[in-house]
Amino acid sequence: MTSHIHIIGICGVATGAMAIAFKKAGWKVTGSDKGFFPPVSTELEKAGVEFWAGWHPEYMRGFTRIETQIVADKEGSLPDLVLVGNASGSQNPETAYAKEHDIDILSDAEVRGKFFAKENNIVCAGTWGKTTTTALLSHIFEYAKRDPSFVIGGIPLGFNGAKIGNGSWSIIEGDEYKTSPWDDRPKFAHFPPTHLLLTAVSWDHADMYETESSYFKTFQNLVNSIPDKKNIMANIDDPGVKKVIEGSQVTSYGKSSDSTYRYENVRQDKNGLTFEIVHNNTAHRVISPMLGLYNAENITGAFAMAREFGISPDIIIAAIANFKGLKRRLEKRLEGNLTVIDDIAHSPQKARFALLEIRKIYPEAKIFAVFEPNIGGRRREAAGSYDNAFKDADVVMIPRLTKLKITNNQDTRNKQSSNYKTQIQNTKEPMEGKELAKVINKTHRDVRFIENDGKLVELIQNETRSGDVVVFLGSHGFRGMIEETISKIGGLKNTHK
Repeated sequence: MTSHIHIIGICGVATGAMAIAFKKAGWKVTGSDKGFFPPVSTELEKAGVEFWAGWHPEYMRGFTRIETQIVADKEGSLPDLVLVGNASGSQNPETAYAKEHDIDILSDAEVRGKFFAKENNIVCAGTWGKTTTTALLSHIFEYAKRDPSFVIGGIPLGFNGAKIGNGSWSIIEGDEYKTSPWDDRPKFAHFPPTHLLLTAVSWDHADMYETESSYFKTFQNLVNSIPDKKNIMANIDDPGVKKVIEGSQVTSYGKSSDSTYRYENVRQDKNGLTFEIVHNNTAHRVISPMLGLYNAENITGAFAMAREFGISPDIIIAAIANFKGLKRRLEKRLEGNLTVIDDIAHSPQKARFALLEIRKIYPEAKIFAVFEPNIGGRRREAAGSYDNAFKDADVVMIPRLTKLKITNNQDTRNKQSSNYKTQIQNTKEPMEGKELAKVINKTHRDVRFIENDGKLVELIQNETRSGDVVVFLGSHGFRGMIEETISKIGGLKNTHK
């Protein structure tokens, strides 16, 4: 009999990819979410995954679609497993229904550990770089015909972001954020690595980790969990990584001369990167279509880990050359007289790095940056981190920010560690767009808060000229503003000189 998994919050990037992976592995897959938006909804439909909008426990036994109506199957069988996405809430009626009927309930992270992690489990972790390295390493193992399992926390261009393979290897993105509404442990606690690729450690998620030391302690625990420290591939150039691996004999990568795998001679243009990776006094020339000088570091980390697993340099280099990258990682959405770039940089630090890279690629362009921060970036304690974060942008635009739910109630069901604080414990009102614009304006001369989405797109249309770059920075979807901007300016820039 076919096993049935129901996914609450199925339209998330990772949950949607896992839904498709389960479907391809022969499972019956259903799901629900508050709303459905491309590209995840489109891919779910292509894969034949059944889903509905809103929370409807009555559909969990099965249903029939009659034109625009959904008719519940009251006599159908219950799901064998329910996966609850992190944003679905602990009081979700479908979750309550699963509890009432004694259905196994697992979080996203627990599902990764139970169904995707294999005997050789590579976890890619770090403040930044983990999604790119997970995706590239998964692609390399696929290219090398190792038939890996993997879960990627982003949308790779050209393949699904999760797979249940038959090989003995798995590559899983290890997020340090909380597991679920009822479990404050980091996600990577649920799929212990045999091998770790550690990219960077710099205090992030201030809504959860109130101190820098609590954030670093989480990564130190991760490092300490691996008995053979040679199975750790560490970015030796990153100060935070050096701090958490102190005293451990790890394998390393970076620019540093004492790196086990060293990259050098990096060159970048609008078409991508070329550089060399040196290992055991042999240089390997690498070509990649990805943008961003920092991706030379990510590519080197993936190259190094793949070599440690015995994949030949020629195969790795060929895989790198045809890896197209990820959506929302310096992704070019429009290129021509004017360029539109989409990037997930949702904190002031990440925005700083993204804009620095864009300025290197387009040194003469006027850069318009549209920015929406994550929850931590809206805390007033984070205000100082915005100083000079947007120095490489000519104009900064802050849209209406996503509404956050703030409550005084504390979820006490699972007190795993005093290091973790959840969003619902933040009783202070977050910064809204107008206040954030004032904070950024302290070190930037042209910052605008534009509450109306249509007016923001209109401003871009009216003020940009040929050769300019518009970059959207943030973890939210910008409510269709990117697509509207492309539609408005895509065919008009020939007249703007």
